[in-house]
Amino acid sequence: MHDALWVNAQLATMAGSEPYGAIRDGALAVTDGRISWVGPRSACKEKAQREHDARGAWITPGLVDCHTHLVYAGDRAAEFELRLKGASYEEIARAGGGIVSTVAQTRAATEDDLVKTAQARLRQWLAEGVAVVEVKSGYGLDCETELKMLRAARRLEGVTVKTTFLGAHTLPPEYQGRADDYIKFVCEEVMPLVQADAVDAFCEGIGFSPLQVEKLFIEAKKRRLPIKLHADQLSDLGGAGLAARHGALSADHLEYTNEAGVRAMAAAGTVAVLLPGAFYFLREKQLPPVAALRRHGVPIALATDHNPGSSPLTSLLLTMNLACTLFRLAPEEALAGVTRNGALALGMQATHGTLAAGKQADFSLWDIESPAALAYAMGANPCAQVVRGGRVLQRG
Repeated sequence: MHDALWVNAQLATMAGSEPYGAIRDGALAVTDGRISWVGPRSACKEKAQREHDARGAWITPGLVDCHTHLVYAGDRAAEFELRLKGASYEEIARAGGGIVSTVAQTRAATEDDLVKTAQARLRQWLAEGVAVVEVKSGYGLDCETELKMLRAARRLEGVTVKTTFLGAHTLPPEYQGRADDYIKFVCEEVMPLVQADAVDAFCEGIGFSPLQVEKLFIEAKKRRLPIKLHADQLSDLGGAGLAARHGALSADHLEYTNEAGVRAMAAAGTVAVLLPGAFYFLREKQLPPVAALRRHGVPIALATDHNPGSSPLTSLLLTMNLACTLFRLAPEEALAGVTRNGALALGMQATHGTLAAGKQADFSLWDIESPAALAYAMGANPCAQVVRGGRVLQRG
């Protein structure tokens, strides 16, 4: 006997050959916090201790936001104003603004402060049916604050949090002009103390060179830490190829990635994480190579890239809409990007991303006529119920 059963549901399993993996008039059962059966209601023969009427709602896997910088102090609204007056992201960064300004505020904040502010931001993710959120460090750029950020991220409640060490985000003021020394410091003094699920870096002209990033990746692999990379956002430094050579889980941004980089990602099984919020907020013109990614069969994930400087986006649903309107993704691709492929980008495909027996019973019910509505309505949130580990956390 199942613990619980949802009936009278439309299932967007995100698996199988049908669009959205759709099962009309479906049923979904949960036992011991995991999905124990999914399929047409007429084929479900085993009873359950509790039965829930979905009232025709669509059920999707819990959404996955696979790239955020959710833990930080302060904001950068003043820089937003400067950009509107004509300053570029690079000009602001080189003048001492950008990431470094957030670093100063984050260093000054206590761990409890960081937890409090991040938990408050997280409310919108919870309300939109998000089950998994990746959270990066990278606003400390010293040992103490980087570790503090990772501890704060692990204390967040309501979602499964995957932490990523982003010590190589930018150069801190005390290391200006000494990027090699900083990478050595990160590798030799910080990495041995890091408790995280992955390691990331910002490979860019205003970040770190491919050679410097490679040193970090070699150290991460020694410690058996998976790799991710901010790649080719502002220029083509071969970041996608670098990520692929090191077997990265994902390469993120990718606006300037060339065809060779896409081929390398396909061969390595590296997921492309597109971040339309940053593209929109920075008013970028160079589109990521979506056609090449499709042509070579590279899985496309989507994420908010929530951060105070280049993507203060707090809605994964709006991210789907932006990906469709700006990058011309189809709504089904967008939903796959925040479910199946988002989980793949975090190495969580065994437990999340699709509705399948054996997976974590994290799913959401939506009061919509079709799954395309999730990417269609700008600013809407049709989430009717949130279920985590088989337990109903929220009702519409």
